[in-house]
Amino acid sequence: MLDILKIKDDFPILKTSPHGKKLIYFDNAATTQKPTQVVEAVADYYKKYNANVYRSPHYLSTLSTESYEEAREAVKRFINAKTSESIVFTRNATESINFIAYTWGLKHIGEGDVIVLTIAEHHSNILPWQMVAEKKGAKLKYVHLDEDSRLDLDEFKRTISEGHVKLVAVQHASNVLGIINPVDEIIDLSHRNGAKVLIDGAQSIPNMKIDVEKLGCDFYAFSGHKMLGPMGIGVLYIKEDLLDDVPPFLSGGEMIDEVFEDHSTFAPSPLKFEAGTPNVEGAYGLIKAIEYIEGIGLDNILKHEQELTEYALSKLVEIDYVKLYGPKNAENRTGIISFNVLNVHPHDVATILDQDGIAVRSGHHCCQPLMRYLGVPATVRASFYIYNDKSEVDAFVDGLKDVRKWFR
Repeated sequence: MLDILKIKDDFPILKTSPHGKKLIYFDNAATTQKPTQVVEAVADYYKKYNANVYRSPHYLSTLSTESYEEAREAVKRFINAKTSESIVFTRNATESINFIAYTWGLKHIGEGDVIVLTIAEHHSNILPWQMVAEKKGAKLKYVHLDEDSRLDLDEFKRTISEGHVKLVAVQHASNVLGIINPVDEIIDLSHRNGAKVLIDGAQSIPNMKIDVEKLGCDFYAFSGHKMLGPMGIGVLYIKEDLLDDVPPFLSGGEMIDEVFEDHSTFAPSPLKFEAGTPNVEGAYGLIKAIEYIEGIGLDNILKHEQELTEYALSKLVEIDYVKLYGPKNAENRTGIISFNVLNVHPHDVATILDQDGIAVRSGHHCCQPLMRYLGVPATVRASFYIYNDKSEVDAFVDGLKDVRKWFR
């Protein structure tokens, strides 16, 4: 069991009192809150180390560069990458996916090729591939869900075996349904059929042990802010044997070897992928986020999320005016629950819960194709993390009963 009270003490923002009520933060799938260790790390960077990386031999620049590369090594260890050259810093998972779409995608995907997605993908893992398909004359194919609201693996097998699949881009875990996809099997099937695989790890990186070497994926994308880190720092993992095959995404300072009047050569990876001044303070803060998560243990984090999810589902299934979306148990899923209160708009539900200090998300969650598939315009989403507990779930359920009273 996690020591929730001790953990809460590390998060100053949880002492906030919205509308005079205790803050219950159930919007962790959108972004997690930041522990003092991360907040202070960002401040310390500007107090002690601030200088541009790589470009100068002076003391501060050396410290700044060392901090930035220390972050790269920390990420490498965290996801068990073979080499730090495979770790590219971006702004977020969205930029990481766009990076591969605009570089590897436009270079290798051609007319008649197929890009396989799932119907539950976040827009960030749909729009870049729509762009590639439109520019290159490729086709998009979507794999749907089974009766339990999990990925239909049989449909995936049929789709991948139809041929011409160049890329499979799939989320590791859903930001709406919380389902964890069998990415190891997806990667194996894809590779056996000659396709590369990009994994959107935005919802799995905060709560699951990621081993990119064991998975064998070609690309893995995630954001720091969903795993206790600062906003504006993301990661793109590129498999080592693809580094020379991926062209730079942006051009400019620091990513060059030599520049001539009519052509240029580029620095080795990962520098060739990181043009301009990077988010050094964000990378430094990410080190502390990784340390914090490792101090608790990813197995413990996922177990805690699933226990809260199971507890919440057991309460919600008893309320006849609450419609749940996704599997009705916590097996093989993260701490995300999407639902609607019958005859009440999701935004109204979220607004009323906010009056009780309960922060949830309402809307289409950047998953409009999934919403249409579910037959709804929007849902309410509650998402749990390490500083949430069962008493907060109880308050949340009571809040939903208040919602019903408001609209009776």
